[in-house]
Amino acid sequence: MKFQVPRGTADVLAEEAELWDYIEQTSKGIFKRYNYKEIRTPIFEHTELFQRGVGETTDIVEKEMYTFTDRGGRSLTLRPEGTASVVRAFVEHKLYANPDPTKLFYIGPMFRYERPQSGRMRQFTQVGVEVLGSSDPAVDAEVISMAIRLFEEMGLRNLRLEINSVGCPVCRPIHREKLVTHLHGVKEHLCKDCQSRLERNPMRILDCKNETCQELTKDAPTIDQYLCDNCRTHHQKVKSYLDQMGIQYVENPRLVRGLDYYTQTAFEIISEDIGAVGTLCGGGRYNGLVAEIGGNDVPGIGFAFSIERIALALKQKGIDGKLDTGVDVYFVTIGEKADSVSMKILDDLRKQGIKAEKDYLGRKIKAQMKAADRLQAKYVMILGDDEFDREQVVLRDMSNGEQRDVPIYEIIPILTSKLK
Repeated sequence: MKFQVPRGTADVLAEEAELWDYIEQTSKGIFKRYNYKEIRTPIFEHTELFQRGVGETTDIVEKEMYTFTDRGGRSLTLRPEGTASVVRAFVEHKLYANPDPTKLFYIGPMFRYERPQSGRMRQFTQVGVEVLGSSDPAVDAEVISMAIRLFEEMGLRNLRLEINSVGCPVCRPIHREKLVTHLHGVKEHLCKDCQSRLERNPMRILDCKNETCQELTKDAPTIDQYLCDNCRTHHQKVKSYLDQMGIQYVENPRLVRGLDYYTQTAFEIISEDIGAVGTLCGGGRYNGLVAEIGGNDVPGIGFAFSIERIALALKQKGIDGKLDTGVDVYFVTIGEKADSVSMKILDDLRKQGIKAEKDYLGRKIKAQMKAADRLQAKYVMILGDDEFDREQVVLRDMSNGEQRDVPIYEIIPILTSKLK
């Protein structure tokens, strides 16, 4: 049998891993600038957490979760998204006792059984942030601005921010009633998913990508017409903060997101010039989720994106995300005497934070020099038996080809000084 990766998964090989590392390191740098702390949660949770947290009527819970029964008879699910797990940890470990809002970020694999396509996999790596403990509209604006700064710092431009308020339990029932009444007359023309949504989660119909459904709902009432005073004021303040920061946005009253826990602010960031990739990230406020999962009535907001999708967007823009991936020093050795001391010298160099490599294949000097070129070495140390006897090493600067003999005992301080 010829083994291959399962459908909807992928191996991330060295060159691609460099781009992923660029995305992760850029994200962590931005998050820490905004005072976010990292959290890591298990990749599987009790199934009920997602049923209650994400929503039983969502596509994720109904169609896309990887659920299994363990040997103890417990129903467990590979996490399909990160927010529910973070909120569960927030409640379980009583993080709400902190006097300040809790700012967290996470990076890890998620799992959804859906049709694999470009930028969308069954196992994907999600980067996300959550702020728990404040309902201040300024937090909404901060989260949105941080997401935009993050993508800009990665090199993505021409971003379009779409925002909406999806209301709250006070005003949403009024909109639901109006929407259901409007759509009942065309129910049989809706797609099968939307026919089901009409009874259980009608607002999701506004977000359907089916062209027929989009046409049938183009004149449907939207939530912005029915917002309560609290939600309307909150939304106006979020927009005011965005205006102050010079962040442009488009109001999209049909933007509802795909998860049941969203309240008030919902947003998406879309790239205008990367074609099919489209939406880079999405997020919003979830003021009832903590209570739904068993905690106190604590407000929250966050966003998330998949590394796969951002990597695709960066590649389409010609951004390879290469960090300094070359080695500082490549150690060319010729003969047994030289080889016998090479590991000690390499180890000493690495202890000083110097990226050092050597030949392990017994190749000739010419092949070793080619290896140094491939590894983009800044310097090459050449040590043969003759140099060994003289307690010297040849140090070559690969940027200009200049080389000189250096006493072996001086090589580490010299390289440390040059590479600072």
